[in-house]
Amino acid sequence: MESIGTRLQAVKGRIAEACREAGRDANSVTLLAVSKTFGPEAVRAAHAAGQRAFGENYVQEALAKMEALADLRAQTEWHFIGPLQSNKTRPVAEAFDWVHSVDRLRIAQRLAEQRPAWLPPLNLCLQVNVSGEASKSGVAPAELPALAEAVAALPAARVRLAGLMSIPEPSADGATQRAAHRRLRGLRDELRARGLVLDTLSMGMSGDLEAAIAEGSTLVRVGTAIFGAR
Repeated sequence: MESIGTRLQAVKGRIAEACREAGRDANSVTLLAVSKTFGPEAVRAAHAAGQRAFGENYVQEALAKMEALADLRAQTEWHFIGPLQSNKTRPVAEAFDWVHSVDRLRIAQRLAEQRPAWLPPLNLCLQVNVSGEASKSGVAPAELPALAEAVAALPAARVRLAGLMSIPEPSADGATQRAAHRRLRGLRDELRARGLVLDTLSMGMSGDLEAAIAEGSTLVRVGTAIFGAR
């Protein structure tokens, strides 16, 4: 069985190749290792192999993991990427560096209110439901501009609107994958045209990272290809 370090290097190789195909610098794409459901020892192994950014979906699991890995905190970036309920915003505001799953203003407001003043601003991505799936979280594209402008107006010392995130409907077809990612990029470009400064497109996972990078992703969220099947 391949080690986490070996699989991590293979994913980095895929990212580098996808960037080469797209005519992009490999350093323009951040790899987020999605460590949900894997224990602290798996994160420690990935960290030892050079990985620094980790994504978590469940608040209590993540907090326990952070505590077990407290010695690595200064060299680790923690991203919350799962659905976030209003009653769970405080621990996320206090413990994480990024939140990718903001889909309504109230969540962003609570994160801004609860972000400790001594910490750097919390980086926020707005989750957009690009595929229109009823079962999926995310703001509808038509409602995105109003939400983005409201979030961008929150106190800059507490939160920063960094960009957009999507989890498109799964597809094995490359053209379908690219179309969904292209839509998110287009929405980002529209917001930039309105004067918003957005530098992050969080899109692409183990099965579609090449398509996402081809369409401009700056951050891919990869779990299975690094840590194995859940």
